Parts: sequence; C-alpha cells; structure tokens
Amino acid sequence: MESRTKGVIAFIALSFGLAWAGMFAAVLLFDLSLVNPLVQLAGIAFTPAIAAFICRKWVTREGFADAGMRPRLREQWRLYLAAWLGPLGFAAAALAVAVALGLWDFDPAAFELLPGLPAWASIAILLVVVIVLTPIYWGEEFGWTSYLRLRLVPERPLLSTLLTGLIWAVWHYPLAFLGYIEFENVTLGLAIWTVSFLFQEVILSWLRIASGSVWTASLAHAGNNMVLALLVGIAVGEDRVNTGALLGLVPMVAVAAWLLLSGRLTADRPADVPLEREPVAAVR
Repeated sequence: MESRTKGVIAFIALSFGLAWAGMFAAVLLFDLSLVNPLVQLAGIAFTPAIAAFICRKWVTREGFADAGMRPRLREQWRLYLAAWLGPLGFAAAALAVAVALGLWDFDPAAFELLPGLPAWASIAILLVVVIVLTPIYWGEEFGWTSYLRLRLVPERPLLSTLLTGLIWAVWHYPLAFLGYIEFENVTLGLAIWTVSFLFQEVILSWLRIASGSVWTASLAHAGNNMVLALLVGIAVGEDRVNTGALLGLVPMVAVAAWLLLSGRLTADRPADVPLEREPVAAVR
C-alpha cells in the first residue's frame, strides 16, 4: 500500500476511533456531560493530533518537516492578527445581518457576560481567552489541516480541502446525539453544520498555507468557537441553533469566495519545509 494512502487510512481510523470511543464512553458508561470542558479535554480535543503524531512517527515514518510547528510569529504577524480578530469581524457581520432581517434588536448589553462588566470589556476578555485556548484547538488543526488535508488528494488541493472539511464535520456528528448540541431538526442542523465546516476549512487552510504555520489556523479555530459562535448564539438565543449557524455562515462564505476567486489560494511551500521535501498542496 502506498505510504500516503496508508497514513490517511490510519489517521482517519485513529482520530474517529479515539474520539468516538471517548464520547460514547463518557456519556453512556460514566454519565458525564460532553459540555464539560474537562471531559472534552480528556477524551476528544487532542485525538486528531494524537492520530497525526502516531501516523507521522510510526505508521509512515515521514517525520514532521511539513507539520508547520514553527510559529513564525514575527514574519507572519499580519496573518496572526487576521486569525485573531477575524472571528470578531465575522460576528459583527453576522449580527448586522440578524438586525437587518429582524432576527435581533441591537442591544450591546446582551454581551455583558459578567455583572457590572460592559460589553466591550467582556469581548476583550473573550479575545484574551481565545489566545489562551489556542493550544487546545491545535489538537484538531495539527490533525485536520496540517496532516489530513495535505495528503487526501494532493494533486487536487481544493478537493482535498473540501473532503477534509466533510470528514471533520462527520467526526463531530455524535455530539448532536449525545447532549452537546440540540437541533430542532437534526437532519437540517447537521447539513448546516457540515456546510459551515467546509467553508471554515477553506479559510483555515489558507491561513495554514499562507503563514507556513499550524498556529494561525489554531488561533482562528479558537476564535470561531469562542467569539463568533458565542456572540451570535447569545444574540439569537440557544433555541435557534440553526439560525445562528446560518448567520455565522454569511461572512465565512463571503471570505472563502473572495479567497478562491481572487487567486489568493495558490500552491506554495511553507517556509519551514525543506526544499528537498515534496511541496505541500494548497487550495486552488
């Protein structure tokens, strides 16, 4: 079996097997809630990274030259800034759409997350939390964007990106049946969720390739969860999960389309990959 194919199969089996076993065991055997961050950390968050590490180290023995582990913060600070503040911009755009459609009456007080703390301070704290939590979201990005996406269909990078987004979405599906998230219409909810993952993966892949580092994608992933999803969810209400997801999709679709149509997603070699190694595929 070709080494790349062997690695892809092993990665998918390990990432799904470890994460799904952890999810179902936590809920069905130990009666724990997947909403609990400690449960997520113990059984789910780092399973893609563990799978990628095992594949790189022992299954294919290809090493870590294209893993993008160098932060490259000084060279790529603009992309880090975009990854950090981008989800806040997405949230502002999504909320503007909500106001325009009559889905939310503009009320900054809704974002006063702690008593006596103004909305701007609450959002500032969220932005700090995003930085703190970035290493946790690295647990997914090291697997999905910095391993699987590079290997699925390297000769067709856009297809590889979309397939990674699809697999990433399916990996999350048990959460809709184990109490983590409740959709009024599960089929519709999972469909919207899947589309969201596809467009997120386009943006995360661009950050990973453009910066040459997995850490930009990890930072943006943390922001999508802790800023975009949270602020939009607060505005539209927890009982309108699908509405919130659709609102969040609006700016993501716009940015992903801009990246694709403007040609900013071109094949390139991240700066931390030696020249003798095969170039990493990017989105076209």
